[in-house]
Amino acid sequence: MSNILVIKHGSLGDIAQACGAIQDISENHPEDQIHILTTKPYFELFRKNPFVHNVILDKRKSRFNLIYLYMLMRNLKKKNFRKVYDLQNSSRTKFYKNILFPKANFNTWSSSETTLPSNISKDEFDKDPVLNRFDHQLKTSGIKTEYTMKPNFSWAVTNIDHIKQEFKLDKYIVLFPFCSAHLTHKKWPHYNELIELIKNKYKDQIKVIVAPGPSEIDDAKNINAISILDKGKALDISQLASLIKESLFVIANDTGPAHMTAHLGVKGLTLFGKHTTAFKVSIERENFKAIQVDDLEKLSAAKVLEKILI
Repeated sequence: MSNILVIKHGSLGDIAQACGAIQDISENHPEDQIHILTTKPYFELFRKNPFVHNVILDKRKSRFNLIYLYMLMRNLKKKNFRKVYDLQNSSRTKFYKNILFPKANFNTWSSSETTLPSNISKDEFDKDPVLNRFDHQLKTSGIKTEYTMKPNFSWAVTNIDHIKQEFKLDKYIVLFPFCSAHLTHKKWPHYNELIELIKNKYKDQIKVIVAPGPSEIDDAKNINAISILDKGKALDISQLASLIKESLFVIANDTGPAHMTAHLGVKGLTLFGKHTTAFKVSIERENFKAIQVDDLEKLSAAKVLEKILI
């Protein structure tokens, strides 16, 4: 039995996307121990993942924090990893490679760089859909892929009966009208108009809810929907996954909850401006679709309502 390391720091959408690759890695190493290196927001989540045996915390402190870096590298070296699958593929994880396996090829350190096709530059390769890139990386590293292209995030769910009882949730639509402060170009501005249209169409048969993150609770007061919290606090990732999983439909900006929805197999819709494409981020699934427009401001609530399939 050997130790195998998978690196996946975040973000939330990326975690949902990578869970199929992690499952394939695990099932191709049935006799080995799978360890995952991740960051604090996803530490407890990965402890629930049935394809991971151990979770290692990376606080991602400055590379100039030599004491922290020394302790992290020492702890990793103690595990004597036979192989590393870098699913983060960042400059930071490349830095880790140069410390742990400076001369390694894809047989020891699997990354998009070590498995890069010989006839294409990394800039060109990075234009491919993210799941296609994972699939190529793993296949080149000797992994038989079955789940990489169809991630299933359902392992993340938990029991939320107490939340559903508190808010009397039976049939409901979840909206995710928020985004990071530095990504306002991803934000569709007409959610309140859409809510009015939904209420007019479905009356009291269906509730419209939002599930704000910790920094979005105040913003949620400006949305005319029920704000779902747990004892006044934002839901954790597993609770959020369950709320999505049990919903009738989800409408979201291009954010982490949209990717969660896609890989939970739930019906839904994500709204894209010109910042990227649904194709590149591999978000469209059988039940989850995207509307792609040049200007989100000009996308009407009526047009979005047409795409709600319940």
